[in-house]
Amino acid sequence: MNASRCIFCALLSLSAWSLSAQTGEALRADALRNYRIGRDLEARNKIDEANAYYNEAVRICTEELSRNPVNMDSYTVLTWSLQRQGKYGDVISWGDRGLRINPGDYRIVETMGEAYFYLDNYSSSLRFFQRYVNALPQGERAPTAYFFIGEIYRLQRKFRHADIAYTTAVRLEPNIALWWFRLGSVREASGEFTPAIEAYERALKLSPNYRDAADGLSRSRRASA
Repeated sequence: MNASRCIFCALLSLSAWSLSAQTGEALRADALRNYRIGRDLEARNKIDEANAYYNEAVRICTEELSRNPVNMDSYTVLTWSLQRQGKYGDVISWGDRGLRINPGDYRIVETMGEAYFYLDNYSSSLRFFQRYVNALPQGERAPTAYFFIGEIYRLQRKFRHADIAYTTAVRLEPNIALWWFRLGSVREASGEFTPAIEAYERALKLSPNYRDAADGLSRSRRASA
């Protein structure tokens, strides 16, 4: 009888653990779904509606982390959602907590780089972006990380460093006009007018009405003549 009761208790405990795990997975899926809906609404300029979904994603993630403070998926979706809302200090606070648990979660590492960038802390931003691209040079966010590295070097007027970073970004993701424009601008600033012309032309091919790229192209053509 006692043995039967022990077996029953063990099965009950296992069942409760399984249900809890399933509940956690469902919550994380819900948080990610809310984040993605918010992002899609934001892309359609429906900012208030997007924020409602981001807030729900944040609520779900913080609730899950109160029960399971080592869940890296929850830290990830939480920092993504806060990032979209421009709450960069909160991104860094939660990201630090997550990275103390798993320093190798590069989803959070890349997000931290962006948060520090928008807070104008370029040294910390560069450290996180370099950490990401060193670990995952072909990672999903590698093109964006290289673009931000280029932005940091451009703002620091290290134009040749910026050229290398932007060149890598457009090699990995060649279909963003802004990135080609930035590449053209640092090449022009370095006096590399022929390569600047090529970059500006690529920007205009992707976005024919890009006025800044057209102006840069005209300047570079005049300078190279």
